[in-house]
Amino acid sequence: MLHDEIAWLGADELTRAYRERRLSPVEVAQATLDRIEALNPKLNAFCLVDRESALADARASEARWKRGEPIGPVDGVPASVKDLILTRGWPTLRGSLTTDRAGPWDSDAPATARLREAGAVLLGKTTTPEFGWRGSTDSPLTGITRNPWRTDTTPGGSSGGAVAAVAAGLG
Repeated sequence: MLHDEIAWLGADELTRAYRERRLSPVEVAQATLDRIEALNPKLNAFCLVDRESALADARASEARWKRGEPIGPVDGVPASVKDLILTRGWPTLRGSLTTDRAGPWDSDAPATARLREAGAVLLGKTTTPEFGWRGSTDSPLTGITRNPWRTDTTPGGSSGGAVAAVAAGLG
């Protein structure tokens, strides 16, 4: 399957492909990370991408699928976390220059913990306006996030990075 085709598969299609061994979580994670690398410089959907961690999660998921023991309904499915949501090991800067990068970043918000428990492959953090308080995704920390279908506009709102990522097939 071509990388561009993988980008548009839903969670149900991906897990079915894993079960049937037509795709692997590592293959999907690699394709998604490659797509992010190609498109994010123009879109600015992600403020953090952790290739090493994502591929480690994908390898662990692939081993579970090979044993026939997925741990949840999104095991091996690429996912991102908005930069307003705590994520263990990654800074949560909230689109602001005023947030201390040093952390500590040692805990997950409940939503992030549930994604991990269900086996999601966390790719990184998506952009947000400063503290999520604007109708357009433009922050002093990350700049303007672009709508992938019309790059002279922003996808808007506090989830603009997430919206741009989904609309561009970036997980």
